[in-house]
Amino acid sequence: MTPKASTWTNPLRDPLDRRLPRIAGPCGMVLFGVTGDLSRKKVMPAIYDLANRGLLPPGFSLTGFARRDWADQDFAQIVHDSVKQYARTEFREEVWKQLAEGFRFVSGDFDDDNAFEQLRMTIEELDRTRGTEGNHAFYLAIPPSFFGAVAGQLKEHGLVDPHTDSWRRVVVEKPFGHDLESAIELNETLAEVFESGSIFRIDHYLGKETVQNILATRFANMMFEPLWNNNYVDHVQITMAEDVGIGGRAGYYDGIGAARDVIQNHLLQLMSLVAMEEPTSFDAEALRIEKQKVLSSVRLPRRLDLTTARGQYAAGWAGGEKVSGFLEEEGIKRTSATETFAAITLHVDNRRWAGVPFYLRTGKRLGRRVTEVAVVFKRAPHLPFEKSAVEELTQNALVIRIQPDEGMTLRFGSKVPGTAMEIRDVNMDFAYGGSFTEDSPEAYERLILDVLLGDPPLFPRHEEVELSWKILDPILEAWARKGTPEAYDSGTWGPASADKMLARDGRVWRRP
Repeated sequence: MTPKASTWTNPLRDPLDRRLPRIAGPCGMVLFGVTGDLSRKKVMPAIYDLANRGLLPPGFSLTGFARRDWADQDFAQIVHDSVKQYARTEFREEVWKQLAEGFRFVSGDFDDDNAFEQLRMTIEELDRTRGTEGNHAFYLAIPPSFFGAVAGQLKEHGLVDPHTDSWRRVVVEKPFGHDLESAIELNETLAEVFESGSIFRIDHYLGKETVQNILATRFANMMFEPLWNNNYVDHVQITMAEDVGIGGRAGYYDGIGAARDVIQNHLLQLMSLVAMEEPTSFDAEALRIEKQKVLSSVRLPRRLDLTTARGQYAAGWAGGEKVSGFLEEEGIKRTSATETFAAITLHVDNRRWAGVPFYLRTGKRLGRRVTEVAVVFKRAPHLPFEKSAVEELTQNALVIRIQPDEGMTLRFGSKVPGTAMEIRDVNMDFAYGGSFTEDSPEAYERLILDVLLGDPPLFPRHEEVELSWKILDPILEAWARKGTPEAYDSGTWGPASADKMLARDGRVWRRP
């Protein structure tokens, strides 16, 4: 009897042999929104990189769906150009030729019954000619407002019901709604069509090697976990800074803002990995349980006006160039109250983290592009040195650098060489590029492969999404009543209110 395609395994692979990676079984992908930046810059190059690394089946197929009146060859040219420009791995003609044989294109609108009927026939043709065996993932790289229409069409035309020995999955991109109510509505819309285990919500940060390394650092090393609590940790700072403005994303960004765009998903997911208890295993259910416990335990401070900050970048200098402010960007209303910088204070009400604030911040047009988690430890309770000997000594910190220079830094005090007793901060540094010979795969490579394998540990469930909105909604409502964001100069590290927010607690932001 043929094994089920959903549990396909490589018969030559020994589970204990790490040299041979997991390879997706027979399958294909349908990509909605093929003309968008996400598809061109991330999804298509990631698919090529997976094929180039030998992680896709020989008969893998990619079907594009869009309004354009293209032939299959036109679609192949679009993929070719995207791969040439954005792929991480070297372009190889033999890999491209094999991959391109599985390209198809279906033209139509999301309400076009004929187009979805054509899509059904295309998938059936691929099952016959490419051996995809009825296994297909539908990637919705489109605005959330269209999710319901596409899901409904897929169901109506019999595209979501697999045969007994095959699977159908759907991949959706953030934002997962714009508040709790819309997130619940969106989840219900998808749940009417797809089973819970077939819905993959992509938060690309969870696909980054350095994010997964948070779990490895905590739970594979005895030296960190005993200190990972309120007896030793003073506070945690999680920063995602960008040195660019909104670019051509005015239509998307205005009305969304920094908090909805980054804090609700990326930063709260990072926080849950830092704060969670040790899971029983690294499977999806065990991770989800522990992350949900953290998000359920998050408590907002009583005075949101003193413990949050928001801003809009003004004109200034960035990267040696004079740049315009947010309100001068094309497509932005001069009266816009959308924040481009957001900082919030959160507390976790459990025994491990009681009294330890988590400071989350994100912004555009800041000093440099960087994402990091800084676990800042308490000062030593007693220093048997003269005050002048420790003037330049700050607090110990473990800094996990997510991007761009992936790695970790441990900051601690050390004696300065010389006859006097002088203690100063020094850094011990670990860089991925210097310790491992293999480049880290792009996040979308890992996540797309996991979708095709049916492996869900790195994908947030709808419960996590809704808990995140429960945390953020009261802050957004308070900001809506407060007025407009505070201006900050481009190239700086945000508005003065963000510095005052930490100064009230006797702390300062880390300069990445």
